[in-house]
Amino acid sequence: MKSIRLAGILTSLTLLVGADIGTAKGATTTANTTAVMGATAKHGKGARSTKPEDLAQRAAESWLKRADAGKYGEIWEQSAKVFKGVISRARWEETISGIRQPLGKLSSRKLQSRQYSENLPGAPEGKYVVVKFDTVFEHKPWAVETVTSMLDPDGVWRVSGYVVL
Repeated sequence: MKSIRLAGILTSLTLLVGADIGTAKGATTTANTTAVMGATAKHGKGARSTKPEDLAQRAAESWLKRADAGKYGEIWEQSAKVFKGVISRARWEETISGIRQPLGKLSSRKLQSRQYSENLPGAPEGKYVVVKFDTVFEHKPWAVETVTSMLDPDGVWRVSGYVVL
């Protein structure tokens, strides 16, 4: 498999259109385990918590639940505008299906960490939370899922990055 280097959220977006971009730390992953998508969590009134880490984690968990159910079109619909501008819904569904289906069904998922940042390598200025999960799939007994959520200008946290290693 072709090895692709990651440099934050924008690199993940670029991976979907086939580019190879270096990272600040030199980390690599394979093309069949990297994707970007969106889910949402509201910031402000009606939310259980306004702490960025809580809102971003809820967006990540909501997105992952849809991914586990194979609802890839729903994920695309709820993605950030920049994401939708990079990949069509049809191409997205094809890409994420090729990544997730070989893993098999979810067996377990446990929160590993979450980190707030306003400066991610290769990403535009903004507010981000990187949420990591220790995950066990039917055909991959050990994985780490990294879900990057960002606060969009409309005050909604949307998942904008996903890597499973």
